[in-house]
Amino acid sequence: MSRSDAWENILDENEEILWQGRPDPALHVDLSTGREMAMGLFFMGFSIFWMAGASQAGGIFWLFGIPFFMVGFFRVIGRDFWKTYLRRNSWYTLTNERAIIATNLPIKGKSLKSWPITDKSRLSLDQGPPDTIIFAHEERRGQNGTYTIDIGFERIQDGLKVYRLMRDIQKGNS
Repeated sequence: MSRSDAWENILDENEEILWQGRPDPALHVDLSTGREMAMGLFFMGFSIFWMAGASQAGGIFWLFGIPFFMVGFFRVIGRDFWKTYLRRNSWYTLTNERAIIATNLPIKGKSLKSWPITDKSRLSLDQGPPDTIIFAHEERRGQNGTYTIDIGFERIQDGLKVYRLMRDIQKGNS
């Protein structure tokens, strides 16, 4: 691929773009998180039961159940809507040195993150279609300690081709 002026201050001198693409924008419901979905359904059900009982007493006390309902909703399906929204606002680029993910979110703005592809990079291909290639992992801190998230090109159409390009980079054949 040719190097456009938009990449002039981003890419290194000998860096070349090998592939660019976008993730599949369709909503994908991830059923592999069944335990979290079950907990969300419990939250939603209990909050509805509680709000119905509190509304019998009159006043606006029942409104305090709404945040619990929203937490449950997010655990059941809201997370999948959020991931879909992130994918719809993401762009992927693979160069002969690194993988780049660009996002453009309304409040956060534009973001550009990159991860080097080296012989030590652990690559994994989850074939679909669409395909997902994981090339990095990131540690994050949560309320109950740290957890690891996978970083990669999610739900792309030509995953096997991109995976082979990454393997070539690892071997020094790019």
